[in-house]
Amino acid sequence: MAQKPEQAPADAKMDVDALYREDIITDRKLGTLRRMTPIKRDGSDDTARPTLYVGEAQIMTNAGPLPINFEIEAKNLTEAVEKFGDAAKEAVERTVRELQELRRQASSSIVVPGAGMGGAMGGMGGLGGPGGKIQIP
Repeated sequence: MAQKPEQAPADAKMDVDALYREDIITDRKLGTLRRMTPIKRDGSDDTARPTLYVGEAQIMTNAGPLPINFEIEAKNLTEAVEKFGDAAKEAVERTVRELQELRRQASSSIVVPGAGMGGAMGGMGGLGGPGGKIQIP
């Protein structure tokens, strides 16, 4: 998994014991499937670890296309292709629920005119500065 920039080590190094070869499979209609084949340090297949399948789809939002990635539990490519549609539908539904929750949270944090900026000390955000003393008759 990718690390957040603030968590990245000073000497960024790849984990040579967790390497994967990535193959991209698509029908050029619905979406994309990534087959992540585990490999050893020398590039040969690592049969001791399972192959991972990751689906990719996108939904259109007011801000433009939103990519959605989702893992598909499958033993082989045929099974991953068969499960793609249901996994994509579930991932889209989960993403829509998360977007609705974010929208709900954002709407509940809107500053209402006349309610002030918060803080008992006046000024911007309660910092006690000269703000908040202007009065318009």
